[in-house]
Amino acid sequence: MNYKSYHGHFNYDEEAKIFHGEVSDLRDVITFQGTSLEELEQAFKDSIDDYLDFCKKLGKTPEKSIKFNTKKQRH
Repeated sequence: MNYKSYHGHFNYDEEAKIFHGEVSDLRDVITFQGTSLEELEQAFKDSIDDYLDFCKKLGKTPEKSIKFNTKKQRH
């Protein structure tokens, strides 16, 4: 899932019959959940918007996804 340059991943809990996810590659924790894929996607977007609003209220710069260098470096 992608929204406003944030990436999320999710799993399905068969026992609870719910999707749950987390925004990837951040130190801050942003989670979301839903009982359908449509609900999950909306919860993901709402969580990102809430996070950005929260940071704005605090005067904090929102974190961006941490980029990892996956290329092998030559020595």
